[in-house]
Amino acid sequence: MSAAVDPDRSEWDVIVIGGGAAGENAAQYATQFSGLEAVIVEADLLGGECSYWACMPSKALLRPVEVLSIGRDLPGVKALLGDRPLDAQAVLARRDEVVNHLDDSSQVEWALGVGIDVVRGYGRLSGVREVTVTGPDGAERVLTARHAVVLDTGSVPAIPPVPGLAEARPWTSRDVTNMHEAPRRMVVVGGGVVACESVTWLHALGVEEITVIEGAPGLLVRNEPFAGEMIRSRFAEAGITVRTGTKVTSAQRAEVNDAPVGHRHGGEVTVTLDTGEQVSADEILVAAGRQPNSEDIGLETVGLKAGGYLPVDDHLNVEGVEGDWLYAIGDLCGRALLTHMGKYQARIAGEVIAARAAGRPLDSDRFGRHTDVADHNQVPQVTFTDPEIGSVGLTEQQARDQGLDVEAVEYDLAALAGSYVLRENYYGRAKLVIDSQRDVVVGATFVGTGVAELTHSATMAVVARIPVPVLRHVVPSYPTLSEVWLRLLEELGKQRQDAR
Repeated sequence: MSAAVDPDRSEWDVIVIGGGAAGENAAQYATQFSGLEAVIVEADLLGGECSYWACMPSKALLRPVEVLSIGRDLPGVKALLGDRPLDAQAVLARRDEVVNHLDDSSQVEWALGVGIDVVRGYGRLSGVREVTVTGPDGAERVLTARHAVVLDTGSVPAIPPVPGLAEARPWTSRDVTNMHEAPRRMVVVGGGVVACESVTWLHALGVEEITVIEGAPGLLVRNEPFAGEMIRSRFAEAGITVRTGTKVTSAQRAEVNDAPVGHRHGGEVTVTLDTGEQVSADEILVAAGRQPNSEDIGLETVGLKAGGYLPVDDHLNVEGVEGDWLYAIGDLCGRALLTHMGKYQARIAGEVIAARAAGRPLDSDRFGRHTDVADHNQVPQVTFTDPEIGSVGLTEQQARDQGLDVEAVEYDLAALAGSYVLRENYYGRAKLVIDSQRDVVVGATFVGTGVAELTHSATMAVVARIPVPVLRHVVPSYPTLSEVWLRLLEELGKQRQDAR
């Protein structure tokens, strides 16, 4: 089944089903200082979606777009670039290097090097602390965990139940991040992060006609409204058609093939909209959300219902299972479908497993922090469009919906000296959402070139609940984008003065 572990071994302290980034972290943190032994069960590539089909390849595709955009806006550089497009084949070749040509041997080497075993095969729960693995050859093997089983089975793209859509074999996130050719015309169904990032690199890599279809009233609707509006404006400048408040009612594709991931899946595809209009393209991308991989992982054998997200407590224990032995992390638990948050949950789960195995209480010393997982309204995210969007915590509307006494303040990032240094025609905005009763920041959003690196400072302010009077003494370096913190707090002071 695997050359990475004794084929006759059947017992470990910790079994992790799913070897994505979160699963790897859970195994590492459970074992690195505890003396516990762990095994990861993985049917696909160790490293998971992020390493091969999501975060890493998408950012490899987006970085050249950003560099070219900045270069075209800097005197001394833009004359050299002119209207030259990206070298699409070179960009795709570098993407292939970033994903290690879909070879996980280095990931397996890392796991074995830190003492984590790897078993190849599809793992399912088959009882309390028991996992049955179906190997590549179809043979089954039963593994037992002395202390814990961690579920990290992730999620898959959701295909809306639109007549003809699934049958048209549309591209999903795996196809668009691992694309090997640029269709001339694309229809993109969805207006969230995956859709907007994909549109950004599809346009830059040579797709001539792109039509975005989104049922919501705007793009990126989980962000502050101005973020989606700014991205929509940039898409319009690029000649990209965006149809919001519009739904696909059917799809037709006469010719469908069995081409692999990242290649065209057939002939021309036509979608019909709820307006009665039709749009035809050479390929269609569905980026309309994800659904958890929980249908076929044996949940019923431990008294749980298959399907849906698994609710967990703040130690990442699956609710409804006695004995504190079953954990769910990453996309599967539905708290935040982001790699960095899944890894954060994994670190908590791993340390909790180690503490419990050693008989240490979780409400004291270093383990006390695990009683308050910082993913409740405190999640950071960067959307790597052009311009970037960095955000953390609550939007103004979300804060008001939770009954908070809200103050909001905004600032034009183009007014900063630091932004003018970055590019000649900077385009961006920043916003803070403040809980007036506690006088702390509960949300922040930045749009503009380079704002990804502002997100962490905002996350520290939100998670640590740093009082606004203290933030006023956190001096930003000059000339950098960080100076926006000073300007936002100055604007807040003016607002408060005017309100008196």
